Amino acid sequence: MDETSIRGRPLLGPALGTAFGTLLLAAGPAAAANGDATPGATGMVGHLFDKIPPVTEAGVHGFFQLLGNEPIAFILLALALGTLIGKLSFKTISLGSTAGTLLVGVVLSMIAQAAYGITYAIPGILSSFMLMLFMYALGLKVGPQFFSGLRKGGLAFVGIGVIVWILNWLICYYGAAMAGLAPGYATGLISGSYTITAVLGVGQSALTSGAFKPPAGMSVEQVGANMAAAYAISYVLSTVGIILLIRYLPRIFGHDAIADAKLAEAEFSGGATHPVPGAPGALSLGFSPYDLRAFSVTHASFIGRKLSQLAQDFPDVPILRVVRDGKVVALTDDLVLEKADIITVRADVHDLILKEGELIGAESDDPLARNVPIEVADVHIGSHGLSGKSAPDLAEASKGGVTVQALFRAGNELPVGPKSDVRFGDVLRLTGPDAAIQRAAKRLGGHAILPTTKSEVLYLALAMLVGYLVGIITITISGIPFALGTSAGVIMAGVGVSYFRSRNPEFGGPVHEGARSFLQDFGLNAFVAVLSANVGPKVISALGGDTILWLALIGTVGALVPPLIAFWIGIKFFGLNSIIADGATTGGRNSTPGLNAIMEESGSAVAAVPYPVSYAVTTVLALIGGYFSMIFS
Repeated sequence: MDETSIRGRPLLGPALGTAFGTLLLAAGPAAAANGDATPGATGMVGHLFDKIPPVTEAGVHGFFQLLGNEPIAFILLALALGTLIGKLSFKTISLGSTAGTLLVGVVLSMIAQAAYGITYAIPGILSSFMLMLFMYALGLKVGPQFFSGLRKGGLAFVGIGVIVWILNWLICYYGAAMAGLAPGYATGLISGSYTITAVLGVGQSALTSGAFKPPAGMSVEQVGANMAAAYAISYVLSTVGIILLIRYLPRIFGHDAIADAKLAEAEFSGGATHPVPGAPGALSLGFSPYDLRAFSVTHASFIGRKLSQLAQDFPDVPILRVVRDGKVVALTDDLVLEKADIITVRADVHDLILKEGELIGAESDDPLARNVPIEVADVHIGSHGLSGKSAPDLAEASKGGVTVQALFRAGNELPVGPKSDVRFGDVLRLTGPDAAIQRAAKRLGGHAILPTTKSEVLYLALAMLVGYLVGIITITISGIPFALGTSAGVIMAGVGVSYFRSRNPEFGGPVHEGARSFLQDFGLNAFVAVLSANVGPKVISALGGDTILWLALIGTVGALVPPLIAFWIGIKFFGLNSIIADGATTGGRNSTPGLNAIMEESGSAVAAVPYPVSYAVTTVLALIGGYFSMIFS
């Protein structure tokens, strides 16, 4: 390439940028001015502007019109303002990001409808997908604890869920009857106060199938409208109310949420002191009695000795690095130490290292010798020939400063001692230099699973797909459709992946905790933002007359009183930890935002352990109850 073309290259980008910018500015007005222009005349840029919905109003009206035209803008604004409001607190009480997002979204959509006649409608597929991301991420976090929780308190979790369902049904059905509300309102109240939209579906099914016939002078459409109105009013009030109630239930009954969460974590971890493989924080180094020190070789006991000889004489003080004349020397068994070499050792600070200066020489601060990165890795034992050998012996045989931090069998942590044996399928958590860990992994017949910032999308997509397909399987009994639901299906998929990862950390690919946490937080709040946009207009249409007061009262009582009583029964009669009782109550109320609230309050995800159990049971019961509430209206 000639010199002219090389020098001209830097000017090419700005020149093209200026030309393209001019075309963009000119294309829109030109296309608008020439209404009869052909597609060829307007070109691709003109069609680009045709795709953008116009904002025809100015000022505040134009702002709300923009939010209606651009749903993504609405979602992001609701997320931003909702998170900001959720952080505000009054005497240690705050809404939290989820309730804040819901509140902002509902207010925006109500103002748009009431003041400007703009109805927001965001496709439900977006909210469904965001909710599934949240559920899968949550399942990944609580998987191993879920099965432990089933063994420890499965019946109690089911019992709490049944209590919530029975009380909710009685309050909503008989409350509507006592208030003299027309047919359809009771079913809508159950659906909204329970935040299960599918109840509306079974109620509508009872109408269309003829199982319920409207009274004289009332049409099927009117009954359906009553259901929708009751649902909208009770849904908004119960969603905000349940988030606050679930968040502060432990505090209401005099419990410290953070302290109880730590006790629950210890209880449901089976007494383990290290996170199981695949769990958040599993591959963090944490505290270790082992430390790195560098010494200059000056004593005769080390000069002229081979590394293999020193390894036999000092098995508890492995040499990790040798620096000679300012360069790192490759470690081999035949390497002979010379005077003034600098060696890096790793050993127990209190028992060994403090004595090494007397055996080796003066301590050195040479950065080349001291900067030896220490990694933490899980290794799945894939060699049958190693069964029966002791864990410390395996680590020692690998050389290079590898130590055993923890031993896991079938997802449970076992104590590590001189006589701890390993078996095929166990998982060893090793610490040491990367090269030494890789050698150890090869010897153990597995692969070293190291901390990573990457996350595997293949397993995520396949697991969510399986959970989704299981969730949509529907069985119809006597005209009532029953399904696990996509949310429950996906959370169980996450639980399953996490469960198998605790037994083999290679399963499911790498999952970075930061990415998992983001999916959990963003997925739920984005789901709530979409939901709030679609619910707001329904609230406006339901306003008016005395009926709204009854709907608000019955819906709020039906949403909040059953969880309050069920929680009290959980801690008093079932003897559950307050956080576990709260998680079971939240599942019994089918409130995913409520679950997020107690996790924020307690600083732990252990409340999610009982959640799927009571959630699955009450989902089925709520559908049955909704169907019969319509028939009996």
